[in-house]
Amino acid sequence: MLLFSLDPNPTLAQALAVNLGVPLAPHEERRFEDGEYKLRPLLDPRGSDAYVLHSLYGDAQNSPQDKLCRLLMFIATLREHGAARVTAVVPYLAYARKDRQTKAFDPVSLRYVAQLFEAVGTQQLIVLEAHNVAAFQNACRCPSVHLEAQHAFTAKAAELAGGDPLAVASPDPGGVKRAQLWRELLETVLRRPVGFAMVDKRRSAGVVSSDNLVAGEVDGMRVFLIDDLVASGETLRRAALALRRAGAREVVACVAHGLFTGSATQALADDSIARIIITDSVPPLRVPLACALRAKLSIASAAPLLAQAIKACLGARSD
Repeated sequence: MLLFSLDPNPTLAQALAVNLGVPLAPHEERRFEDGEYKLRPLLDPRGSDAYVLHSLYGDAQNSPQDKLCRLLMFIATLREHGAARVTAVVPYLAYARKDRQTKAFDPVSLRYVAQLFEAVGTQQLIVLEAHNVAAFQNACRCPSVHLEAQHAFTAKAAELAGGDPLAVASPDPGGVKRAQLWRELLETVLRRPVGFAMVDKRRSAGVVSSDNLVAGEVDGMRVFLIDDLVASGETLRRAALALRRAGAREVVACVAHGLFTGSATQALADDSIARIIITDSVPPLRVPLACALRAKLSIASAAPLLAQAIKACLGARSD
């Protein structure tokens, strides 16, 4: 196999390579004066089972569209030069939130992105915690692997659990299934009951509103609030405040993808959230080192999950 990484942040790529026990394959990347890129492998890919890691978050150098284009072109290049199979390993998949039409003439961006991967010959797509699992799987015609971030959070949650009564909560109705699955996993790992709760949330014309309605019992409990991503932080803040008003002793937010856009550093500095755990699918590049949010932020690596998925793919192909 060949493992490539196009991500400028080497932390996740290096951890993945260590977990797989393989070196990162070298490639050349040139940026021209007009902003165009050229990427090429520096090893012969003919006959190889190639895996390309690239998380599609925007940063100061490249937008999600830039990264998507580079990834697609590199996959096409590998196929052009004889790679037997190319798997895109995309921890954070851009445009996954736009999975249905909610207004007249809306795009279904997730489906279009899936079609682009198929068009360049992607054999398989591995993604961490898509916004809507069913929509993601239905959008992809090539084989897809969806990894649940709960497995990355479980060890840290077990460390924090102590002897206190626990509950898992969803910040909105759309994440109920995610929270229920993690609750079941925690009950198995911890061998004790774990409660469940959901916070009401309504969105209209981009404005989030809530009546602070909490369905479920959280009084006196340490609550693990799980979500797929955090952008502005308002959903998490509102949910944490509602849980605390309902009697939660402490709220720990566990979020797969930490985008932290806009005023997130101010919103999430709120005392209603004791800790925030994210994966390394997106580095916390928008969170200043000297701020209240950074002090309560910790990272659970997704590298073991990704490595396990890749090993399973390799094992299936060798059978």
